[in-house]
Amino acid sequence: MTVHLTLLILAPLVFAAGAALAPERLAAGVALLGATVALGLSLVLLVDFDSTQPGLQYVTDAEWIPALGIQYKLGVDGLNLWLVGLTTLLFAATAVWTLVRPMARPRQFAFHMGLAETAVLGAFLAQDLALFVFFFDLMLVPFAFLLLGWGGPDRRPATLKMIIYTLVGSLLMLAAAVTTAVLTAAEGDGPLTFALSDLVKVQLSDGTQRLLFTGFALAFLIKMPAFLVHGWMPDAYRQMPMPAVAVFSAVLSKVAAYGFLRVALPLFPDAALDFQLLIMILSVVGIVYGSAMAFTQTDLRLILGYSSLAQLSFITLGIFSLTAEGAQGAILQSVNHGLVVLPFFFIVMLASERAGGSEDIKDLGGLAFRGPMITTLALIVALATLAIPGSANFAGEFFILLGAFKAKLVLAAIAFAGVALASVYVLRAYIRTFHNQRGTRVGDDGGDASWRDRLVLVPLVVAILAFGVYPQAALRDSEQAIDTVPRTEVAVVK
Repeated sequence: MTVHLTLLILAPLVFAAGAALAPERLAAGVALLGATVALGLSLVLLVDFDSTQPGLQYVTDAEWIPALGIQYKLGVDGLNLWLVGLTTLLFAATAVWTLVRPMARPRQFAFHMGLAETAVLGAFLAQDLALFVFFFDLMLVPFAFLLLGWGGPDRRPATLKMIIYTLVGSLLMLAAAVTTAVLTAAEGDGPLTFALSDLVKVQLSDGTQRLLFTGFALAFLIKMPAFLVHGWMPDAYRQMPMPAVAVFSAVLSKVAAYGFLRVALPLFPDAALDFQLLIMILSVVGIVYGSAMAFTQTDLRLILGYSSLAQLSFITLGIFSLTAEGAQGAILQSVNHGLVVLPFFFIVMLASERAGGSEDIKDLGGLAFRGPMITTLALIVALATLAIPGSANFAGEFFILLGAFKAKLVLAAIAFAGVALASVYVLRAYIRTFHNQRGTRVGDDGGDASWRDRLVLVPLVVAILAFGVYPQAALRDSEQAIDTVPRTEVAVVK
């Protein structure tokens, strides 16, 4: 069955526009319909994808702006297949959440969430560098409005800080993208083009590669965020409305990691080798720093925020191990982390409601006695975050560490400590929230997770368990695509 990728990209936005024009009571339902259409199309991709066929599948290739060499080129391979599925699943789950838990001004909220899904899907599917940059930059717009329109009391400075950080990265990437296309056309004596399949055929000089690679790397590292360029993250995570920050942490950060695999490494392989040690060191520091900061926080949002920083550092470590195992582990861990962190944020919201709105673990405790279902779901998600065998995170971290051990033994050994650190801050947060003495702000009327909460959380937990038990499908589908990514050895995980 052929899936038209343009339909997949535009479905959320078209229905979101319909939601913006619909009566308020219908807006969330219309938006959910769009997210469901996208989810259905992505499931068809997952079932129909031929893992034995090299190269792109379901390709859409048409001229967009011929005078500038920009093509409207979309495609699916093992690098983006499961990330597209993750995106549609999590946006659909968030749409259900906002349907059963209505937001203020639901029409505007639905529109921005639909625009965000379209931007993320476009970035994952784009096979033209200019098109990728367009969708990558577009992702910031709806989340800036979501933060400014539905955020906490300090949302304005948080929005400004996020825009400044990400805008700097976006401008650097735009300049690097234009320069890449112009220099490639000059070197190859061909027409100006932004198609990734054409750009990869011409290898620029070492110095040029290093300069251009720096522009892309900074943009991707800021968006994750990574250590040293994460200054916007704490304020944004604290102030952003819960459905928005949940999908932001679960999905948008993965676009940046994917950008390294799709753009930076194939176009600038020599620079990737030159920067390998530096970025691996930065990743290891990020793992330790993120884990340590997560342990020192009492705000559950920030615990998850710094935990995500550590997990994204793991993913970057796998990518820059420049091994097949590391790259496949990075893809797997990107999907794993998204599956885990979205329900974790929703569970934080449920715990907060039972503690008078507080998300501080000092005010929580004793929730297990009144909510066995929410406590059980939280335990499964917490154990998955710990990467215990059989969990969603175990296989991804295993392959990443295996690739890192092959590349840089000492750095891999330090990174391994991050696995132990994760168990400390996750178990601390779980025990302080659900067990111990009842918190001072926890009332007697909180109760267990309602049917509407279970409608979202139970399917996500089932997906975590299923993907943890059988991650082989994602490994199999990514095998052919990994051959296109520069690396230091040729063994591919079977």
